[in-house]
This record gives sequence, structure tokens and C-alpha cells, in this order.
Amino acid sequence: MQQSGIAAAAGAAGAAAPAAAAPKAPADPKVASMRAAMAAADGGRGVQAFIVPSEDPHMSEYPPDCDARRAFISGFDGSAGTAVVTTDAALLWTDGRYFLQAEQQLGPDWTLMRDSTPGVPQLVDWLAESLPAGARVGIDPWVHTVEAAEKLRRRLKTSGKSLVALEGGNLVDGVWGAARPAAPDAPLRVHALEWAGQSVADKLAGLRRQLAEEGAGALLVTMLDEVAWLFNLRGGDVAYNPVFVSYGVVTADGATLYVDTKKVTPEVSAHLSEAGVAVQEYSALLGDVQAMAAAGTKIWLDPSRVSYALKQAALQAAAGAVAKAGAAGSRKRARGANGSPAAAAASLDESGSDGGAAADVLLEKPSPVTLAKSVKNAAELAGMREAHLRDGAALVRFLCWLEKTIASGKTLTEVEVDEHLTAKRAAQPGFIEPSFPTIAGAGPNGAIIHYRAQPGTCRTVDANTLLLLDSGAQFDCGTTDITRTMHFGSPSEHQKACYTAVLQGHIGLDTAVWPEGTPGCALDTLARTPLWSLGLNYRHGTGHGVGAALNVHEGPQSISTRYWVTQPLLEHMVCSNEPGYYEDGAFGIRIENLFAVVEANTEFRYGGMSYLACERLTLCPIQKKLIAKERLSQKEIEWVNAYHKQVWEALSPRLAGEEEELAWLKEATSPL
Repeated sequence: MQQSGIAAAAGAAGAAAPAAAAPKAPADPKVASMRAAMAAADGGRGVQAFIVPSEDPHMSEYPPDCDARRAFISGFDGSAGTAVVTTDAALLWTDGRYFLQAEQQLGPDWTLMRDSTPGVPQLVDWLAESLPAGARVGIDPWVHTVEAAEKLRRRLKTSGKSLVALEGGNLVDGVWGAARPAAPDAPLRVHALEWAGQSVADKLAGLRRQLAEEGAGALLVTMLDEVAWLFNLRGGDVAYNPVFVSYGVVTADGATLYVDTKKVTPEVSAHLSEAGVAVQEYSALLGDVQAMAAAGTKIWLDPSRVSYALKQAALQAAAGAVAKAGAAGSRKRARGANGSPAAAAASLDESGSDGGAAADVLLEKPSPVTLAKSVKNAAELAGMREAHLRDGAALVRFLCWLEKTIASGKTLTEVEVDEHLTAKRAAQPGFIEPSFPTIAGAGPNGAIIHYRAQPGTCRTVDANTLLLLDSGAQFDCGTTDITRTMHFGSPSEHQKACYTAVLQGHIGLDTAVWPEGTPGCALDTLARTPLWSLGLNYRHGTGHGVGAALNVHEGPQSISTRYWVTQPLLEHMVCSNEPGYYEDGAFGIRIENLFAVVEANTEFRYGGMSYLACERLTLCPIQKKLIAKERLSQKEIEWVNAYHKQVWEALSPRLAGEEEELAWLKEATSPL
């Protein structure tokens, strides 16, 4: 059996150590405090490992500052990663987008586990195989999904270890102490029906029909963007994401929003009242879930999105009601050996839903809100198109200014590039905020896939720079996300070859036609093939779903090598198309547009099926200087020219009277 990455590293270090080893660097005080908290956890019984995921109780990709526990404890602030602290190790798992960033941000006490690379075990396998026999692994059940926690529990059990769902608060919070940020308190706002396209009452009616079909009495809505979409509300609790900390519950005859009621303005209150939605304090959800379960209401929860804590609370409440009623027969088995609610819940959890009482209390299947939100209605698509027109006009003004500034001999910092771009967007009507932190990566920083420039440490942009610029905006009508790569002098032949392969991959996906029912993973190869032919690749997905005036990343669809994501790309979903190439220490290249999935006008309809295609939403020139035209086919040249014609026709009316910007756009969109 091969040693795990951490064990092998420890063994190698031990073998090479001199007789008189150098003093070890001081331990990270946060890690030391975590270990003290672990030793005292669970009433003094302690845990030998504690897992700190990225997520908050709503499984957010970007949590509020007060819930950014993994970033606090490890120092790594990328959007994806899981930290594990044990009695003698501190490890961070993250994916290929963040390897370079994690290397820079993790301190000497931390070991980077490069997820999905050869020789690096999955987190659950490392815990099962590396911890000593009988080890107890602690989690905060509020920040782990039902699915993840139960998978971990089963895997640990096979190796003689146990999962401990700790009560009484997250251990990281005790280490954070008074420095932990306060909970956010931004007021809510109504998302106009003009852009929502469907009233709250109509959305609730659709969900109630599905509840009845499934024989469930209540639906838990726990993802922040799903709550916002369902109730046609937006907020400001999370930077770049117009959401608010909340839960929703839908029943056959009612609906409730659980939120800090101080955030509810009179306008929002009237909006919810009109739709028949009650408002309760955020903290009231737990008690209401327990009351519903105890009353025998079947609760629909999504095991991939709902916290383990809520499932356990429902099971314990149901088991307590059964025990109190003194039920006989099969339900006696659910009470456990001592008849206590906790023991009964543990028995239910072990048995799952195979005929036990859990099947009477819980319906575990994907949330119906997820798919409904991902398929945009006509008003949402119209809003997205308008957002991209506004965004395109801002980008032309910015790029015209940027090229003129660099051509004059001036240099700009990456931070200044970000600030000027944001200012151009902010001048557009309906602008709210960027849709994610701008990635302005000059030269080697462009190879850090989710790079964020910081004052004092960022690079400068001049006539010799290859700049990767990934940015987006939240408008009142829609959300944008665009990447352009540009050179302000003379790119090398190698850079042009790599850029052209990325462009060819982008065109390959943009021009695809596919039968209905096709998942995004089946299209991913189209974007990678030109790069593969050169022996190149990229370590991120090719496309993600995008919300309508909501989160810039949303599911359930994706276009990537995650072949287990089998959700078909459906008509009116919005996705990104963003192949890239990254040369560590040198440069990064990415070309990204958003597109809506639309029905294709095919000559035939084999099997009576519909065929689908991409409708480009993003409107911004692709820099021609970086294109090696001789590497393009005639059809690819025609694609570039047709896209640039579309950009000119769409944006030139928005720039009427701006002669300098119009001249720049005319040249930038002229035929190859």
C-alpha cells in the first residue's frame, strides 16, 4: 500500500533530518488554538480531527464574512477548498484553479493537497486511512450537507472511526473570538416583476403542485439564491452576490421567509404580504422544522444542499414524537435501545429511508427550485440581454481608454485597471456591484486562475504585458461575466499559438448543435480539442450556469470533465463558454462569453427530438492582434468576422456621439 502524500512527505523529511535538527518554526497560533478546542470538544471527550469546509449553513460558494471560517483558519481565501486540522497535521484540499494561490497563501504549518491529481487521496479516504484506529472526526453539522456528512460517516465506519456532529457552535468561532465579523444586516429589496417575469404567487403555486405530486407537506428552501429567486427579492449580505441570509419553507397552504426581520423594509413587507408569505425570524426555522416533523409532516429536503443539522433535527423530533406516543411494531425499532429521541434518531439515520420512520418524515431528492431557477423565462432572458448591452458599452469605453493610456507610455497597476473598469460599469444605469472580484492578471499573474490583485503587491501593465481580464457586473436586470486576454505590444509567436487554440476551442463550443437531453460534460471536449492537439489543457471547467440578476455561478448544469454531472443543458439555461491556457510563471489566456441555450434550426429532427445551440449574450471585441490567422480555418475566420459584426451593430448605437470610442470599436471589429 502506497503512503499517502502527507505520510510520504513526513517519512522523507524524517529520513533526511540531521542528528541535530534545526528548531522548528513557531506553530501557527490559530492551529494551536484549534487543537486545544478539539481536545475539549464534545464534553471533554475530544476529537482527533476537525473539518472546516468553505460552506456556510446555506452551502454558499461565497459565504458572508462572518462564516468564512476556512479562509480564517487556513489563510487561503479561494472560493473552493476544505481544511482539516488533526492533532499533528493541518491540510487543505483544493482544485487546480487554486494551486498557485494556495501555495502563496498557506503558512508553513499547512500542507496543500492538490485535489484530483495523481497520488493525492480524496479527503474522506485520507481521514479513513491516516487517522489512528478509533479516531473521532468532528464536524459542525450546520456547514455540511446531508449527502457529504453521511458519505463521510459511512467511510469512517469502514475503518473503525466515527463521525461526531458537534453541538454548541463551530470550533473555529471560538478561535476567531471577538475578531469574527458581525452578521450582515443589509436591507432587502424587491426584484422588479419586469425582470423577474413571474410573480411570487405563481412560483409558489407551481411548487405546491409538485409537493402534492410527491406526497410531501413542506419544502425546505435553504440556498440563498433559491430563496431570493422564489420570493423575487434581492439583498446585500454577501459581496458580489445579491442575496441575503435566509431560509424559506413552502407548504400546501402557506409560505414563510425566515430572515432577520430588521432587514425587511415596508416595501418588502407589502410585497410578501401580497403573495401570502409570512415572515419569521431567521432563528425560528429550527423549531418550525422540529414541529413539522413531530406532527408527521413529510418534509422535502435536498440532501446535496440542506445541512446535516436540519435532517438530524427533523429525525430527532419525529423519533421523540414516536417515543412519546409509545408506538408499537416497526416504529419501536426506531426508538433505539434506550427509547430516547437521540438514540431513536441515530437508529433512523443508520437505517436511512428503507421503510423506517425516516421515510415517513423526509423526502430526500433534488430541490425543484434549482431547475426552475436555471431555466430562464422570457423576461429574465430579456434582462440578461439588456445587461450585456450595458456591459458591452462600458467595456468598449474602458478598453479604448486602456489601450490609449498604455500607448501613451504610461503604466498602470492591476488594481488601477480594476478600479477604472468598475468605474466605467458603475456609470451604466442599473449597476449594483461587480458580480465577482475582478481578475486582472498581468504576465505570470494571469496564470493564477482566480487571482486577485492587491495594492502594494500587484504587478504593472505596460506595452510588453499580456493581460488576462476576467470581470462581470450585477445590474438590476441581469448578470454578466466576461474574460478577454490582450497584449499591448508585440505578442510572441508562442503566445499567439496558445491564444488561437483557446479561441478555436471557444468557437468549437459556440457553434455546437446537440440533441435535447445532452449533458454539458458531453460538450466539454469540443472546447479542449484544439488545445489537446498541441499537448495543452486547462484545470477548470469550460462552462458554468449563470443566474439572472443573481449569483454568477449556479447549477445544476455545467460544462466540464465532471462526468458525473448528468444534468442536460435545457433550452433557456444560461452558461459560460471559457476555455483557457495557463503557463505557470509566464502568462494566462482565457476567452469567455455567456450564452443562452436556444432551439437550433436544423434541417432534420431525428427521432422527433429538438436540437439545441448557443445564442451569444456577451458583446465585446476579441483582440485580433493575438490571433494567428494562418492557424484558423475559413469557417473560424468567418465566425470571428460574424461575431465582430454582431458586436458593432449591437453596441455602436449605445455609443452614439462618442467619436473616439466608436472609432476604436470600428477598428476592433473590422474583418480579419
